[in-house]
Amino acid sequence: MKIVLVFVVSVMIAGCSVFGDNGVESAPYTLLSSDKSLNIEVRNYQSMILVSTSTADGSSNKAFRKLFNYITGDNEGKTEIAMTAPVLMDDKIEGTEIAMTAPVFMSENTDSPSMAFVMPIDFTMDSTPKPTDPDVIVSEVTNYKVAAIKFSGTLGDSNVDEHTQILLSWINNTGLTQKGKPVKAGYNGPLTLPFLRHNEVLIEIE
Repeated sequence: MKIVLVFVVSVMIAGCSVFGDNGVESAPYTLLSSDKSLNIEVRNYQSMILVSTSTADGSSNKAFRKLFNYITGDNEGKTEIAMTAPVLMDDKIEGTEIAMTAPVFMSENTDSPSMAFVMPIDFTMDSTPKPTDPDVIVSEVTNYKVAAIKFSGTLGDSNVDEHTQILLSWINNTGLTQKGKPVKAGYNGPLTLPFLRHNEVLIEIE
């Protein structure tokens, strides 16, 4: 299944500090090569279990709430799983509590835009609890190979566009082949100082 993934803006990651520690597990990848002078890496995400929901109505907040409800118990789990971030909710929901992992994915520029949370590394398609919300879907992405550029500041259009162009030029100059559209990644929450934030633009490559 072809999928275009965009990492959602930093305001949607919970458990973050002013000084940049997001306090949650990050999706693991294999580092294939890097250009430290430009903060660029070529990575392969071997396997990721995603829990996603549609943002076709244009509401990222609504989609985030659905996924947030899922990881805090709105699922058909039987085993309690420790949270890796201090995520707080007013109402308790029976079910499995699932560790939140960074980053949060969001597909934009597609006919079916969606947002997705990455499940912890030890989850599989079989072991991931079934959502009780019919709008939430479990899927798997394998061998997602990307070129990524890291930068600080905000995920505003000008900052993202500037680093996208740097990354595109680097890809062309190194002879790599672009496979997907540029995507953006935010790893920090709204309280993190802009100059300490970890942002990225990623482009899928052959």
